[in-house]
Amino acid sequence: MPVTSRSFAPASRPGWLNSNGVQVRGFASSVLTCEAPGVRALVQRVRSAHVDVITDVSSERVGEITTGVCVLVGVTHDDTEDHAVRLAAKVADLRIFADDEGVMNRSLLEVDGEALVVSQFTLYGDTGRGRRPGWSAAARPEQAEPLVDRFAEALGDRGVRVATGRFRTDMQVGLVNDGPCTLMLEI
Repeated sequence: MPVTSRSFAPASRPGWLNSNGVQVRGFASSVLTCEAPGVRALVQRVRSAHVDVITDVSSERVGEITTGVCVLVGVTHDDTEDHAVRLAAKVADLRIFADDEGVMNRSLLEVDGEALVVSQFTLYGDTGRGRRPGWSAAARPEQAEPLVDRFAEALGDRGVRVATGRFRTDMQVGLVNDGPCTLMLEI
């Protein structure tokens, strides 16, 4: 994701220059803009994880893994299949597993790890105002479901064994977080 950053020095310190070499005067500020954010994923390295679909009368285990990652995936309005495929490649190749010397230097593929993929529209929750999150940045289910499915499929195409939750259901996710090692990714 391309990031543009412009930092301006405090005006109280004469001689400070902005990124264009111009002396800054007036109110000190910093501006950070991100272009077209894509699919978000909260990636947790796990020793085990499972997801159950909950109804009023029962629960059903629909996905379970051993060593690997639990990936909560959120989709917004501008996301595309390309975003989902690129994010899957990033997750598969992310070096977050220990090598023989205990250094995070191995990928999910290198440790023959598994992935539990669960849709998570709340990753696009807006908590900027008030106490109740807004969900307007999250994609509608009919747009999000095929992209989450494509993300899981792309992980499988790379050789990762994938288990998934079930879209549009009440789910409970259980996991043993390893480390803990938790990363937020956005493509």
